[in-house]
Amino acid sequence: MDLLHAIWLGILQGITEFLPISSSAHLILLPVLTGWQDQGVAFDLAVHVGTLLAVIGYFRKEVGTLLFDGLRSIPRGKHVGESKLAWMVVIATIPACVAGYFLIDYVDSVLRAVAVIITTTVVFAVLLAVADKFCRGTRTLDQIGLKDAIIVGLFQAVALIPGTSRSGSTITAGLFLGMTRETASKFSFFMAIPITLAAATLKLMDVVSEDILIDWTAFMIGTLASFITAITAIHLFLKWLNQVGMWPYVIYRFLLAGYLVWVFYL
Repeated sequence: MDLLHAIWLGILQGITEFLPISSSAHLILLPVLTGWQDQGVAFDLAVHVGTLLAVIGYFRKEVGTLLFDGLRSIPRGKHVGESKLAWMVVIATIPACVAGYFLIDYVDSVLRAVAVIITTTVVFAVLLAVADKFCRGTRTLDQIGLKDAIIVGLFQAVALIPGTSRSGSTITAGLFLGMTRETASKFSFFMAIPITLAAATLKLMDVVSEDILIDWTAFMIGTLASFITAITAIHLFLKWLNQVGMWPYVIYRFLLAGYLVWVFYL
């Protein structure tokens, strides 16, 4: 893999991982537009590490508090500080982990069709628009309960379907549940940590079990590129959230779906 290839893939992963615009829709376009081959499991691991470090680094204070209070609550048998939110993040992660364990082969073999990606890109654009326009409320992070965690977690599991967008589906669910934009977005970002860690662990197991040779230069470049772009994307997304809302991402998803139709069907 040449350096330009590694940089662009890292940038693409870093941007699309945390913005509600679907990484799979972009990744299916990349080989068509560039002629590049599949990047391989080792590079997938690199960009997952980069995005994981980005979200942990950006929310380092909150993550530290959630981890510390969550662990403190175990021996005490009751919530301590921010432990309730910490456990809601854990609970919200379970549906996607279970669904991924049983369905990932089916998803990769059947649901990566262009038609599926176009459909989910449009459907979740509509849902995001409706949720942001009509359902957004005033609920904050400390008001998230068990029912909320389960529902948002189920939406994250649905995001296994290519074209859906993990961040897009979870933010949409949060808005439907009456959360503010910031609350829904932050909860989605917190949920990204355990699920990305799980995905990176699976990639690492594949690398080890298959004895895959790692191109360490490409690995480090991909990790750095995805880290920088992911942390920038998170910052700008939150900074402009209340000014621009979700509509730029809704419009972009419609344009992306239209471009996919034009590239693959016209």
